[in-house]
Amino acid sequence: MHNTPEKQPPKSSDTPPAEGGEAERRLNFVEEIVEGDLRSGKYAGRVHTRFPPEPNGYLHIGHAKSICLNFGLAQRYNGKCNLRFDDTNPSKEDVEYVDSIMDSVRWLGFDWEDRLYYASDYFQQLYDWAEQLIQAGKAYVCDLNGDQMREYRGTLTAPGKNSPYRDREVDENLDLFRRMRAGEFADGSRTLRAKIDMASPNLNMRDPVLYRILHATHHRTGDAWCIYPMYDFTHGQSDSIEQITHSICTLEFENHRPLYDWFLTELGIYRPQQIEFARLNLTYTLMSKRKLLELVEEERVSGWDDPRMPTLVGLRRRGYTPEAIRSFCERIGVAKFNSVIDVQVLENAIREDLNRRAPRVLAVLKPLKVVIDNYPADQVEEMDAVNNPEDPSAGTRKVPFTREVYIERDDFREDPPKEFFRLAPGREVRLRYAYLVTCTGVVKDEKTGEITELHCTYDPATRGGNTPDGRKVKGTIHWVSATKSLPAEVRVYDHLFTQPDPGDVPAGGDYRQNLNPTSLELLQECRVEPSLAGAAPESRYQFERQGYFCVDRVDSSPDRLVFNRTVSLKDTWAKIEKGQKGQKKDQKK
Repeated sequence: MHNTPEKQPPKSSDTPPAEGGEAERRLNFVEEIVEGDLRSGKYAGRVHTRFPPEPNGYLHIGHAKSICLNFGLAQRYNGKCNLRFDDTNPSKEDVEYVDSIMDSVRWLGFDWEDRLYYASDYFQQLYDWAEQLIQAGKAYVCDLNGDQMREYRGTLTAPGKNSPYRDREVDENLDLFRRMRAGEFADGSRTLRAKIDMASPNLNMRDPVLYRILHATHHRTGDAWCIYPMYDFTHGQSDSIEQITHSICTLEFENHRPLYDWFLTELGIYRPQQIEFARLNLTYTLMSKRKLLELVEEERVSGWDDPRMPTLVGLRRRGYTPEAIRSFCERIGVAKFNSVIDVQVLENAIREDLNRRAPRVLAVLKPLKVVIDNYPADQVEEMDAVNNPEDPSAGTRKVPFTREVYIERDDFREDPPKEFFRLAPGREVRLRYAYLVTCTGVVKDEKTGEITELHCTYDPATRGGNTPDGRKVKGTIHWVSATKSLPAEVRVYDHLFTQPDPGDVPAGGDYRQNLNPTSLELLQECRVEPSLAGAAPESRYQFERQGYFCVDRVDSSPDRLVFNRTVSLKDTWAKIEKGQKGQKKDQKK
Protein backbone atom coordinates (compact mmCIF):
# COMPACT_ATOMS: atom_id res chain seq x y z
CA MET A 1 0.00 0.00 0.00
CA HIS A 2 1.16 3.54 -0.80
CA ASN A 3 0.93 4.97 2.72
CA THR A 4 4.60 5.71 3.32
CA PRO A 5 5.46 9.30 4.35
CA GLU A 6 6.50 11.61 1.55
CA LYS A 7 10.09 12.75 1.41
CA GLN A 8 10.61 16.14 3.02
CA PRO A 9 12.88 18.64 1.27
CA PRO A 10 14.59 21.46 3.16
CA LYS A 11 12.28 23.53 5.30
CA SER A 12 12.31 26.62 3.12
CA SER A 13 12.94 27.20 -0.55
CA ASP A 14 14.32 30.58 0.47
CA THR A 15 17.59 28.96 1.49
CA PRO A 16 20.30 30.43 -0.74
CA PRO A 17 22.31 28.16 -3.04
CA ALA A 18 25.64 26.95 -1.76
CA GLU A 19 28.66 29.02 -2.65
CA GLY A 20 30.32 27.78 -5.79
CA GLY A 21 27.09 26.15 -7.00
CA GLU A 22 26.06 26.01 -10.63
CA ALA A 23 24.18 29.29 -10.42
CA GLU A 24 24.22 32.00 -7.80
CA ARG A 25 20.73 33.13 -6.88
CA ARG A 26 20.14 36.82 -7.60
CA LEU A 27 19.11 38.93 -4.65
CA ASN A 28 15.71 40.59 -4.78
CA PHE A 29 15.49 44.29 -3.99
CA VAL A 30 14.39 43.67 -0.38
CA GLU A 31 17.41 41.45 0.21
CA GLU A 32 19.64 44.12 -1.33
CA ILE A 33 18.28 46.63 1.21
CA VAL A 34 18.80 44.21 4.08
CA GLU A 35 22.34 43.38 3.01
CA GLY A 36 23.13 47.07 2.67
CA ASP A 37 21.88 47.63 6.22
CA LEU A 38 23.98 44.75 7.48
CA ARG A 39 27.10 46.18 5.84
CA SER A 40 26.47 49.63 7.30
CA GLY A 41 25.75 48.31 10.77
CA LYS A 42 22.22 49.70 10.81
CA TYR A 43 20.12 48.09 13.55
CA ALA A 44 23.38 46.69 15.00
CA GLY A 45 23.44 43.92 12.41
CA ARG A 46 20.00 42.62 13.37
CA VAL A 47 17.33 41.34 10.97
CA HIS A 48 13.92 41.11 12.59
CA THR A 49 10.77 40.86 10.45
CA ARG A 50 7.13 40.04 11.15
CA PHE A 51 4.09 38.59 9.42
CA PRO A 52 1.09 40.65 10.62
CA PRO A 53 -2.25 39.29 9.32
CA GLU A 54 -5.61 40.60 10.45
CA PRO A 55 -7.66 37.64 11.73
CA ASN A 56 -10.72 38.42 9.61
CA GLY A 57 -10.47 35.51 7.17
CA TYR A 58 -8.37 32.58 6.06
CA LEU A 59 -4.94 33.08 4.49
CA HIS A 60 -4.72 32.75 0.70
CA ILE A 61 -1.93 32.18 -1.79
CA GLY A 62 -1.15 35.92 -1.79
CA HIS A 63 -0.35 35.74 1.91
CA ALA A 64 1.99 32.83 1.21
CA LYS A 65 4.24 35.20 -0.73
CA SER A 66 4.48 37.51 2.29
CA ILE A 67 5.00 34.60 4.70
CA CYS A 68 7.82 33.19 2.60
CA LEU A 69 9.41 36.63 2.24
CA ASN A 70 9.30 37.57 5.92
CA PHE A 71 10.21 34.21 7.41
CA GLY A 72 12.64 33.56 4.56
CA LEU A 73 14.58 36.76 5.27
CA ALA A 74 14.87 35.79 8.93
CA GLN A 75 16.16 32.34 7.98
CA ARG A 76 18.57 33.66 5.35
CA TYR A 77 20.17 36.27 7.61
CA ASN A 78 20.04 34.39 10.90
CA GLY A 79 17.38 36.73 12.20
CA LYS A 80 13.94 36.47 13.74
CA CYS A 81 10.38 36.69 12.43
CA ASN A 82 7.34 37.36 14.58
CA LEU A 83 3.77 36.27 13.97
CA ARG A 84 1.55 39.16 15.01
CA PHE A 85 -2.20 39.46 14.69
CA ASP A 86 -3.32 43.01 13.94
CA ASP A 87 -6.60 42.46 15.74
CA THR A 88 -8.04 45.98 16.00
CA ASN A 89 -11.49 45.38 14.46
CA PRO A 90 -13.52 43.05 16.71
CA SER A 91 -16.60 43.27 14.47
CA LYS A 92 -14.86 41.21 11.75
CA GLU A 93 -12.35 39.10 13.68
CA ASP A 94 -12.70 35.66 15.20
CA VAL A 95 -10.61 33.09 17.05
CA GLU A 96 -11.45 30.66 14.21
CA TYR A 97 -9.35 32.80 11.89
CA VAL A 98 -6.54 33.09 14.44
CA ASP A 99 -6.31 29.29 14.74
CA SER A 100 -6.46 28.74 10.98
CA ILE A 101 -3.72 31.33 10.33
CA MET A 102 -1.35 29.71 12.82
CA ASP A 103 -2.07 26.29 11.35
CA SER A 104 -1.40 27.52 7.79
CA VAL A 105 1.89 29.20 8.69
CA ARG A 106 3.07 26.01 10.37
CA TRP A 107 1.89 23.93 7.40
CA LEU A 108 3.97 26.09 5.08
CA GLY A 109 6.99 25.08 7.13
CA PHE A 110 7.68 28.16 9.24
CA ASP A 111 8.01 28.63 12.99
CA TRP A 112 7.66 31.86 14.97
CA GLU A 113 9.03 30.03 18.06
CA ASP A 114 8.06 32.07 21.15
CA ARG A 115 7.30 35.25 19.19
CA LEU A 116 3.50 35.18 18.93
CA TYR A 117 2.01 38.65 19.47
CA TYR A 118 -1.28 40.49 19.13
CA ALA A 119 -1.87 44.17 18.54
CA SER A 120 -4.42 43.86 21.33
CA ASP A 121 -1.47 43.21 23.65
CA TYR A 122 -0.56 46.85 23.10
CA PHE A 123 -3.98 48.49 23.50
CA GLN A 124 -3.04 50.27 26.73
CA GLN A 125 0.30 51.49 25.35
CA LEU A 126 -1.41 52.71 22.16
CA TYR A 127 -4.00 54.53 24.25
CA ASP A 128 -1.24 56.18 26.31
CA TRP A 129 0.50 57.28 23.11
CA ALA A 130 -2.76 58.74 21.84
CA GLU A 131 -3.01 60.85 25.00
CA GLN A 132 0.62 61.88 24.46
CA LEU A 133 -0.27 63.21 21.00
CA ILE A 134 -3.27 65.07 22.42
CA GLN A 135 -1.14 66.68 25.10
CA ALA A 136 1.38 67.71 22.43
CA GLY A 137 -1.40 69.37 20.42
CA LYS A 138 -1.03 66.74 17.67
CA ALA A 139 -4.43 65.05 18.01
CA TYR A 140 -8.03 66.14 18.65
CA VAL A 141 -11.48 64.69 19.15
CA CYS A 142 -13.72 65.28 16.11
CA ASP A 143 -17.52 65.13 16.03
CA LEU A 144 -17.90 64.90 12.26
CA ASN A 145 -19.70 61.80 11.08
CA GLY A 146 -18.37 59.60 8.28
CA ASP A 147 -20.12 61.43 5.44
CA GLN A 148 -19.06 64.82 6.74
CA MET A 149 -15.47 63.66 7.16
CA ARG A 150 -15.37 62.49 3.55
CA GLU A 151 -16.76 65.85 2.43
CA TYR A 152 -14.13 67.76 4.41
CA ARG A 153 -11.32 65.52 3.26
CA GLY A 154 -11.11 66.94 -0.26
CA THR A 155 -9.92 65.06 -3.35
CA LEU A 156 -6.69 64.17 -5.10
CA THR A 157 -6.79 67.54 -6.85
CA ALA A 158 -8.49 69.70 -4.19
CA PRO A 159 -7.25 70.23 -0.62
CA GLY A 160 -9.39 69.33 2.35
CA LYS A 161 -10.97 71.65 4.89
CA ASN A 162 -10.18 71.81 8.59
CA SER A 163 -12.72 70.19 10.86
CA PRO A 164 -14.66 72.76 12.95
CA TYR A 165 -13.45 70.75 15.99
CA ARG A 166 -9.78 70.87 15.03
CA ASP A 167 -8.93 73.75 17.40
CA ARG A 168 -10.38 72.32 20.58
CA GLU A 169 -8.22 72.93 23.63
CA VAL A 170 -5.95 70.16 24.87
CA ASP A 171 -7.89 69.74 28.12
CA GLU A 172 -11.20 69.40 26.28
CA ASN A 173 -9.71 66.82 23.91
CA LEU A 174 -8.30 64.83 26.81
CA ASP A 175 -11.62 64.93 28.62
CA LEU A 176 -13.60 63.84 25.57
CA PHE A 177 -11.13 61.10 24.69
CA ARG A 178 -11.26 59.70 28.21
CA ARG A 179 -15.03 59.78 28.11
CA MET A 180 -14.89 57.94 24.77
CA ARG A 181 -12.77 55.35 26.55
CA ALA A 182 -15.31 55.19 29.40
CA GLY A 183 -18.12 54.33 26.99
CA GLU A 184 -20.17 57.54 27.29
CA PHE A 185 -20.72 58.02 23.54
CA ALA A 186 -22.44 56.05 20.80
CA ASP A 187 -20.67 54.24 17.99
CA GLY A 188 -19.57 56.61 15.26
CA SER A 189 -20.40 59.76 17.21
CA ARG A 190 -16.80 60.83 17.76
CA THR A 191 -13.29 59.96 16.60
CA LEU A 192 -9.78 60.89 17.62
CA ARG A 193 -7.83 62.37 14.70
CA ALA A 194 -4.20 63.33 14.17
CA LYS A 195 -3.61 67.03 13.51
CA ILE A 196 -1.31 67.04 10.49
CA ASP A 197 -2.20 68.90 7.25
CA MET A 198 -5.58 69.02 5.49
CA ALA A 199 -3.86 70.45 2.39
CA SER A 200 -1.33 67.63 2.07
CA PRO A 201 -1.15 66.07 -1.41
CA ASN A 202 -1.15 62.71 0.39
CA LEU A 203 -4.71 62.03 1.51
CA ASN A 204 -3.47 59.77 4.29
CA MET A 205 -1.88 62.81 5.95
CA ARG A 206 -5.13 64.83 6.05
CA ASP A 207 -5.86 64.43 9.73
CA PRO A 208 -6.36 60.65 9.72
CA VAL A 209 -8.53 58.91 12.30
CA LEU A 210 -6.60 57.29 15.15
CA TYR A 211 -9.49 55.88 17.22
CA ARG A 212 -13.15 55.12 16.60
CA ILE A 213 -15.90 54.19 19.03
CA LEU A 214 -17.01 50.57 18.62
CA HIS A 215 -19.01 48.81 21.30
CA ALA A 216 -18.09 45.28 20.27
CA THR A 217 -16.70 42.28 22.12
CA HIS A 218 -13.10 41.55 21.23
CA HIS A 219 -11.99 37.93 20.84
CA ARG A 220 -9.19 38.45 23.37
CA THR A 221 -9.95 41.54 25.47
CA GLY A 222 -13.69 40.96 25.74
CA ASP A 223 -15.55 44.16 26.66
CA ALA A 224 -12.58 45.90 28.26
CA TRP A 225 -12.46 48.42 25.41
CA CYS A 226 -15.10 50.28 23.46
CA ILE A 227 -12.66 52.37 21.43
CA TYR A 228 -10.26 50.71 19.04
CA PRO A 229 -7.17 52.06 17.25
CA MET A 230 -7.10 52.23 13.48
CA TYR A 231 -4.64 50.09 11.54
CA ASP A 232 -2.40 53.05 10.67
CA PHE A 233 -2.09 54.00 14.34
CA THR A 234 -1.37 50.40 15.34
CA HIS A 235 0.92 48.96 12.73
CA GLY A 236 4.05 51.11 13.05
CA GLN A 237 3.87 51.37 16.82
CA SER A 238 3.53 47.58 17.12
CA ASP A 239 6.59 47.23 14.89
CA SER A 240 8.39 49.66 17.17
CA ILE A 241 7.44 47.81 20.35
CA GLU A 242 8.70 44.55 18.88
CA GLN A 243 11.94 46.19 17.64
CA ILE A 244 11.28 45.14 14.06
CA THR A 245 14.08 46.18 11.70
CA HIS A 246 12.40 45.78 8.30
CA SER A 247 8.62 46.23 8.16
CA ILE A 248 7.66 44.69 4.82
CA CYS A 249 4.27 45.62 3.36
CA THR A 250 2.54 45.39 0.01
CA LEU A 251 2.49 48.32 -2.39
CA GLU A 252 -0.90 49.69 -1.35
CA PHE A 253 0.78 50.84 1.87
CA GLU A 254 3.40 52.93 0.06
CA ASN A 255 1.31 56.08 0.47
CA HIS A 256 0.86 55.23 4.14
CA ARG A 257 4.61 55.24 4.82
CA PRO A 258 4.79 59.02 5.55
CA LEU A 259 2.08 58.53 8.17
CA TYR A 260 3.88 55.45 9.56
CA ASP A 261 7.03 57.58 9.99
CA TRP A 262 5.10 60.62 11.30
CA PHE A 263 3.66 58.69 14.25
CA LEU A 264 7.02 57.21 15.22
CA THR A 265 8.76 60.58 14.94
CA GLU A 266 6.13 62.51 16.90
CA LEU A 267 6.07 59.88 19.63
CA GLY A 268 9.88 59.81 19.76
CA ILE A 269 10.09 56.01 19.69
CA TYR A 270 12.19 53.39 17.89
CA ARG A 271 11.72 53.55 14.13
CA PRO A 272 11.75 50.47 11.86
CA GLN A 273 12.10 50.79 8.09
CA GLN A 274 8.97 50.17 6.03
CA ILE A 275 9.57 48.53 2.63
CA GLU A 276 6.84 47.90 0.08
CA PHE A 277 6.72 45.09 -2.46
CA ALA A 278 4.22 44.05 -5.14
CA ARG A 279 1.45 41.80 -3.93
CA LEU A 280 0.66 38.56 -5.73
CA ASN A 281 -1.99 38.67 -8.45
CA LEU A 282 -2.94 35.43 -10.20
CA THR A 283 -5.09 34.86 -13.27
CA TYR A 284 -8.51 33.25 -12.68
CA THR A 285 -8.14 34.06 -8.98
CA LEU A 286 -9.67 36.49 -6.49
CA MET A 287 -7.49 37.71 -3.62
CA SER A 288 -10.05 39.89 -1.83
CA LYS A 289 -10.86 38.42 1.58
CA ARG A 290 -14.17 40.29 1.50
CA LYS A 291 -15.20 38.64 -1.77
CA LEU A 292 -13.91 35.25 -0.68
CA LEU A 293 -16.04 35.60 2.46
CA GLU A 294 -19.04 36.42 0.25
CA LEU A 295 -18.50 33.23 -1.73
CA VAL A 296 -18.45 31.25 1.52
CA GLU A 297 -21.46 32.97 3.09
CA GLU A 298 -23.50 32.69 -0.11
CA GLU A 299 -22.59 28.97 -0.33
CA ARG A 300 -21.18 29.34 -3.81
CA VAL A 301 -18.34 27.17 -2.47
CA SER A 302 -18.44 24.55 0.26
CA GLY A 303 -16.35 26.63 2.67
CA TRP A 304 -13.01 28.35 3.15
CA ASP A 305 -11.32 24.99 2.47
CA ASP A 306 -13.16 24.32 -0.78
CA PRO A 307 -10.39 23.03 -3.12
CA ARG A 308 -11.37 25.64 -5.71
CA MET A 309 -10.57 28.47 -3.31
CA PRO A 310 -7.14 30.18 -3.36
CA THR A 311 -6.96 29.87 0.43
CA LEU A 312 -4.08 27.87 1.85
CA VAL A 313 -6.54 25.47 3.49
CA GLY A 314 -8.25 25.08 0.10
CA LEU A 315 -4.98 24.45 -1.72
CA ARG A 316 -3.93 22.01 0.99
CA ARG A 317 -7.18 20.07 0.67
CA ARG A 318 -6.77 20.03 -3.09
CA GLY A 319 -3.38 18.36 -2.68
CA TYR A 320 -0.89 21.20 -2.98
CA THR A 321 2.26 20.71 -0.95
CA PRO A 322 3.95 23.39 1.15
CA GLU A 323 7.15 22.69 -0.77
CA ALA A 324 5.45 23.48 -4.09
CA ILE A 325 3.99 26.73 -2.74
CA ARG A 326 7.36 27.82 -1.36
CA SER A 327 8.99 26.96 -4.68
CA PHE A 328 6.33 28.99 -6.51
CA CYS A 329 6.93 32.00 -4.27
CA GLU A 330 10.66 31.75 -4.87
CA ARG A 331 10.13 31.42 -8.62
CA ILE A 332 7.94 34.50 -9.06
CA GLY A 333 10.35 36.63 -7.04
CA VAL A 334 9.83 39.92 -5.21
CA ALA A 335 9.31 43.06 -7.28
CA LYS A 336 8.50 46.75 -6.81
CA PHE A 337 5.78 46.88 -9.46
CA ASN A 338 2.43 45.11 -9.68
CA SER A 339 1.94 42.43 -12.29
CA VAL A 340 -0.28 39.42 -12.89
CA ILE A 341 1.17 35.91 -12.72
CA ASP A 342 -0.35 33.20 -14.90
CA VAL A 343 -1.93 30.55 -12.66
CA GLN A 344 -0.12 27.95 -14.77
CA VAL A 345 3.11 28.97 -13.01
CA LEU A 346 1.57 27.80 -9.73
CA GLU A 347 0.21 24.64 -11.37
CA ASN A 348 3.61 23.85 -12.86
CA ALA A 349 5.21 24.18 -9.42
CA ILE A 350 2.96 21.46 -7.98
CA ARG A 351 3.42 19.28 -11.06
CA GLU A 352 7.19 19.43 -10.72
CA ASP A 353 7.05 18.67 -7.01
CA LEU A 354 4.64 15.74 -7.28
CA ASN A 355 6.30 14.36 -10.40
CA ARG A 356 9.43 13.77 -8.32
CA ARG A 357 7.79 12.05 -5.37
CA ALA A 358 4.15 11.07 -5.94
CA PRO A 359 3.64 7.29 -6.35
CA ARG A 360 2.02 6.19 -9.61
CA VAL A 361 -1.20 4.18 -9.47
CA LEU A 362 -3.84 2.94 -11.91
CA ALA A 363 -7.29 4.50 -11.71
CA VAL A 364 -10.22 4.64 -14.11
CA LEU A 365 -12.50 7.66 -13.68
CA LYS A 366 -15.20 6.82 -16.25
CA PRO A 367 -15.18 3.04 -16.47
CA LEU A 368 -16.01 0.96 -19.53
CA LYS A 369 -15.93 -2.82 -19.00
CA VAL A 370 -13.70 -4.96 -21.20
CA VAL A 371 -14.09 -8.75 -21.29
CA ILE A 372 -11.00 -10.60 -22.54
CA ASP A 373 -12.67 -13.66 -24.01
CA ASN A 374 -9.62 -15.90 -24.34
CA TYR A 375 -8.29 -15.19 -20.82
CA PRO A 376 -9.06 -17.86 -18.17
CA ALA A 377 -12.18 -16.86 -16.24
CA ASP A 378 -10.83 -17.64 -12.75
CA GLN A 379 -7.22 -16.57 -13.25
CA VAL A 380 -5.60 -13.67 -11.40
CA GLU A 381 -2.09 -12.54 -12.34
CA GLU A 382 0.08 -10.11 -10.42
CA MET A 383 1.68 -7.62 -12.78
CA ASP A 384 4.78 -5.62 -11.85
CA ALA A 385 4.13 -1.88 -11.94
CA VAL A 386 6.68 0.92 -11.45
CA ASN A 387 5.94 3.16 -8.45
CA ASN A 388 7.75 6.22 -9.77
CA PRO A 389 9.97 6.32 -12.86
CA GLU A 390 11.51 9.57 -11.52
CA ASP A 391 12.68 7.76 -8.37
CA PRO A 392 14.21 4.32 -8.95
CA SER A 393 14.40 3.77 -5.19
CA ALA A 394 10.58 3.78 -5.04
CA GLY A 395 10.60 0.23 -6.44
CA THR A 396 7.63 -1.66 -7.86
CA ARG A 397 4.29 -3.02 -6.72
CA LYS A 398 1.93 -5.81 -7.79
CA VAL A 399 -1.28 -5.00 -9.68
CA PRO A 400 -3.90 -7.76 -10.16
CA PHE A 401 -4.97 -8.59 -13.72
CA THR A 402 -8.18 -10.52 -14.45
CA ARG A 403 -10.39 -11.56 -17.34
CA GLU A 404 -12.61 -8.52 -16.88
CA VAL A 405 -11.03 -5.08 -16.60
CA TYR A 406 -12.16 -1.49 -16.78
CA ILE A 407 -10.64 1.02 -19.15
CA GLU A 408 -11.34 4.71 -19.52
CA ARG A 409 -14.43 5.32 -21.64
CA ASP A 410 -12.55 7.99 -23.58
CA ASP A 411 -9.92 5.41 -24.53
CA PHE A 412 -12.32 3.74 -26.97
CA ARG A 413 -13.78 5.16 -30.16
CA GLU A 414 -16.03 3.14 -32.41
CA ASP A 415 -15.23 5.43 -35.33
CA PRO A 416 -11.84 6.91 -34.40
CA PRO A 417 -10.37 10.06 -35.95
CA LYS A 418 -7.04 9.85 -37.74
CA GLU A 419 -4.79 10.77 -34.80
CA PHE A 420 -6.56 8.51 -32.29
CA PHE A 421 -4.20 5.65 -31.34
CA ARG A 422 -6.18 4.08 -28.52
CA LEU A 423 -8.66 1.21 -28.65
CA ALA A 424 -11.08 0.81 -31.56
CA PRO A 425 -12.79 -2.13 -33.35
CA GLY A 426 -10.13 -4.42 -34.80
CA ARG A 427 -7.28 -2.40 -33.28
CA GLU A 428 -4.58 -3.68 -30.96
CA VAL A 429 -3.35 -1.66 -27.96
CA ARG A 430 -1.12 -2.27 -24.99
CA LEU A 431 -2.67 -2.52 -21.52
CA ARG A 432 -0.02 -0.87 -19.36
CA TYR A 433 2.10 -3.44 -17.45
CA ALA A 434 -0.11 -6.28 -18.78
CA TYR A 435 -0.81 -7.55 -22.30
CA LEU A 436 -1.60 -6.48 -25.82
CA VAL A 437 -5.31 -6.80 -26.55
CA THR A 438 -7.38 -6.49 -29.71
CA CYS A 439 -11.00 -5.30 -29.75
CA THR A 440 -13.28 -7.91 -31.31
CA GLY A 441 -16.75 -6.76 -30.33
CA VAL A 442 -18.90 -3.95 -28.99
CA VAL A 443 -22.02 -4.34 -26.83
CA LYS A 444 -24.56 -1.51 -26.77
CA ASP A 445 -27.68 -0.66 -24.83
CA GLU A 446 -30.60 -1.50 -27.11
CA LYS A 447 -32.60 1.58 -26.11
CA THR A 448 -29.94 4.31 -25.87
CA GLY A 449 -27.25 2.97 -28.17
CA GLU A 450 -24.65 3.63 -25.48
CA ILE A 451 -21.64 1.32 -25.43
CA THR A 452 -21.82 -0.80 -22.28
CA GLU A 453 -19.12 -3.41 -22.83
CA LEU A 454 -16.22 -4.33 -25.09
CA HIS A 455 -14.91 -7.77 -25.99
CA CYS A 456 -11.24 -8.35 -26.70
CA THR A 457 -8.68 -11.08 -27.12
CA TYR A 458 -5.20 -10.97 -25.64
CA ASP A 459 -1.81 -12.25 -26.82
CA PRO A 460 -0.31 -14.39 -24.01
CA ALA A 461 3.20 -13.83 -25.44
CA THR A 462 3.06 -10.12 -24.61
CA ARG A 463 3.02 -10.29 -20.81
CA GLY A 464 4.31 -7.06 -19.33
CA GLY A 465 3.40 -5.25 -22.54
CA ASN A 466 6.38 -6.69 -24.41
CA THR A 467 6.32 -7.59 -28.11
CA PRO A 468 8.78 -10.46 -28.69
CA ASP A 469 8.13 -10.37 -32.42
CA GLY A 470 8.94 -6.66 -32.57
CA ARG A 471 5.58 -5.51 -33.88
CA LYS A 472 4.74 -1.86 -33.39
CA VAL A 473 1.78 -0.87 -31.22
CA LYS A 474 1.17 2.85 -30.89
CA GLY A 475 -1.46 2.92 -28.17
CA THR A 476 -0.91 2.22 -24.45
CA ILE A 477 -3.86 2.66 -22.09
CA HIS A 478 -4.39 2.17 -18.38
CA TRP A 479 -6.86 -0.18 -16.73
CA VAL A 480 -7.92 -1.76 -13.44
CA SER A 481 -9.29 -5.18 -12.64
CA ALA A 482 -13.10 -5.19 -12.62
CA THR A 483 -13.22 -7.65 -9.72
CA LYS A 484 -10.20 -6.62 -7.63
CA SER A 485 -10.33 -2.83 -7.95
CA LEU A 486 -11.87 -0.52 -5.35
CA PRO A 487 -14.75 1.95 -5.77
CA ALA A 488 -13.83 5.60 -5.32
CA GLU A 489 -15.30 9.05 -5.62
CA VAL A 490 -13.26 11.59 -7.55
CA ARG A 491 -13.74 15.35 -7.67
CA VAL A 492 -12.29 17.01 -10.74
CA TYR A 493 -11.74 20.74 -10.26
CA ASP A 494 -11.31 23.53 -12.78
CA HIS A 495 -10.77 27.25 -12.28
CA LEU A 496 -13.42 28.87 -10.09
CA PHE A 497 -13.79 31.71 -12.62
CA THR A 498 -14.11 31.68 -16.40
CA GLN A 499 -12.14 34.90 -16.94
CA PRO A 500 -8.43 35.52 -16.31
CA ASP A 501 -9.48 38.68 -14.46
CA PRO A 502 -12.60 37.71 -12.45
CA GLY A 503 -13.32 41.37 -11.77
CA ASP A 504 -13.40 42.27 -15.46
CA VAL A 505 -17.14 42.81 -15.94
CA PRO A 506 -19.26 45.36 -17.81
CA ALA A 507 -20.37 48.52 -16.00
CA GLY A 508 -22.87 47.60 -13.34
CA GLY A 509 -21.75 43.98 -13.43
CA ASP A 510 -20.46 41.79 -10.65
CA TYR A 511 -17.56 39.36 -10.31
CA ARG A 512 -20.05 36.58 -9.55
CA GLN A 513 -21.16 36.53 -13.18
CA ASN A 514 -17.72 35.15 -14.03
CA LEU A 515 -18.10 32.12 -11.75
CA ASN A 516 -17.44 28.90 -13.63
CA PRO A 517 -20.55 26.64 -13.54
CA THR A 518 -18.39 23.61 -14.42
CA SER A 519 -15.61 24.22 -11.88
CA LEU A 520 -16.48 20.93 -10.15
CA GLU A 521 -17.18 17.58 -11.81
CA LEU A 522 -18.21 14.85 -9.38
CA LEU A 523 -17.39 11.30 -10.53
CA GLN A 524 -18.89 8.66 -8.27
CA GLU A 525 -18.30 5.42 -10.18
CA CYS A 526 -14.52 5.47 -10.38
CA ARG A 527 -12.33 2.45 -9.78
CA VAL A 528 -8.80 2.40 -8.36
CA GLU A 529 -6.21 -0.33 -7.92
CA PRO A 530 -6.40 -2.25 -4.61
CA SER A 531 -3.09 -0.90 -3.27
CA LEU A 532 -5.02 2.26 -2.36
CA ALA A 533 -7.07 0.50 0.31
CA GLY A 534 -6.75 2.52 3.51
CA ALA A 535 -4.88 5.38 1.81
CA ALA A 536 -4.22 8.05 4.42
CA PRO A 537 -5.80 11.52 4.15
CA GLU A 538 -3.62 13.96 2.18
CA SER A 539 -1.72 11.10 0.50
CA ARG A 540 -0.87 12.22 -3.02
CA TYR A 541 -0.65 10.09 -6.16
CA GLN A 542 -0.32 10.34 -9.86
CA PHE A 543 -3.20 8.52 -11.51
CA GLU A 544 -1.38 7.38 -14.63
CA ARG A 545 -2.41 9.38 -17.70
CA GLN A 546 -4.97 11.29 -15.59
CA GLY A 547 -3.21 13.76 -13.34
CA TYR A 548 -2.24 14.21 -9.70
CA PHE A 549 -4.77 13.41 -7.01
CA CYS A 550 -4.99 13.72 -3.26
CA VAL A 551 -6.99 11.75 -0.70
CA ASP A 552 -9.52 14.24 0.66
CA ARG A 553 -8.61 15.17 4.21
CA VAL A 554 -12.23 15.82 5.21
CA ASP A 555 -14.56 13.34 3.50
CA SER A 556 -12.37 10.30 2.83
CA SER A 557 -12.45 7.39 5.26
CA PRO A 558 -11.31 3.73 5.34
CA ASP A 559 -14.63 2.63 3.85
CA ARG A 560 -15.08 5.57 1.46
CA LEU A 561 -12.22 6.65 -0.77
CA VAL A 562 -12.55 10.26 -1.94
CA PHE A 563 -9.93 11.88 -4.17
CA ASN A 564 -9.48 15.48 -5.27
CA ARG A 565 -7.70 16.22 -8.51
CA THR A 566 -4.82 18.51 -7.64
CA VAL A 567 -3.71 19.31 -11.17
CA SER A 568 -3.91 17.70 -14.59
CA LEU A 569 -1.05 16.23 -16.55
CA LYS A 570 0.20 18.00 -19.64
CA ASP A 571 -1.92 15.91 -21.99
CA THR A 572 -1.54 16.42 -25.74
CA TRP A 573 -4.81 14.67 -26.63
CA ALA A 574 -6.91 17.71 -25.70
CA LYS A 575 -4.82 19.76 -28.14
CA ILE A 576 -5.35 17.13 -30.88
CA GLU A 577 -9.12 17.19 -30.44
CA LYS A 578 -9.13 20.99 -30.36
CA GLY A 579 -7.14 21.04 -33.60
CA GLN A 580 -9.56 18.61 -35.24
CA LYS A 581 -12.52 20.77 -34.28
CA GLY A 582 -10.75 23.75 -35.79
CA GLN A 583 -10.12 21.82 -39.02
CA LYS A 584 -13.81 20.92 -39.27
CA LYS A 585 -14.79 24.58 -38.87
CA ASP A 586 -12.35 25.58 -41.61
CA GLN A 587 -13.80 22.91 -43.92
CA LYS A 588 -17.33 24.23 -43.37
CA LYS A 589 -16.16 27.73 -44.26
